[in-house]
Amino acid sequence: MSVTPLTPDTPVTPVPTSDLYDEHGEGLAICTTPFRQFGGRRLFAGPVRTVTCHEDNALLRELVNTPGGGAVLVVDGGGSLRTALTGDLIAGAAQRNDWAGLIINGAVRDSAALGGLDLGIKALGTVPRKSGKTGAGTVDEPVEIGDVTFHPGDTVHADDDGTVILRTS
Repeated sequence: MSVTPLTPDTPVTPVPTSDLYDEHGEGLAICTTPFRQFGGRRLFAGPVRTVTCHEDNALLRELVNTPGGGAVLVVDGGGSLRTALTGDLIAGAAQRNDWAGLIINGAVRDSAALGGLDLGIKALGTVPRKSGKTGAGTVDEPVEIGDVTFHPGDTVHADDDGTVILRTS
């Protein structure tokens, strides 16, 4: 599958999630999944891009090797902790290609190296096992994680307090 790069019109300035809640209240979509922070950028935001890939990171790798334009890639790995969807090589490609962050409903590896990257990275946990490489999955389809649906084009903000979504419509 070929992926299309996204170039947003203007970069998104990250805002602490607590401040966004104070401003928007229950109108703000709050992800209830207890993600852990792994990247060196602890406050990040951007337009949502999505990829669904269960225990297979070939499509994810292809996507982060395109210009990110400050977007946040929301990865639905089905919550699997059996294999890592991202490690230092994929996250390094995301940083080089101007992605603001990765939010992974699954596992990562190389966690010490991830902490040294200027990239937001949230995931459920870690595991040393590599994932499959078949390329199975979908790109830019809505994904439901933690009681909310992430729609491509919405704006996500993430920090140590949580992950929230501002809808475009």
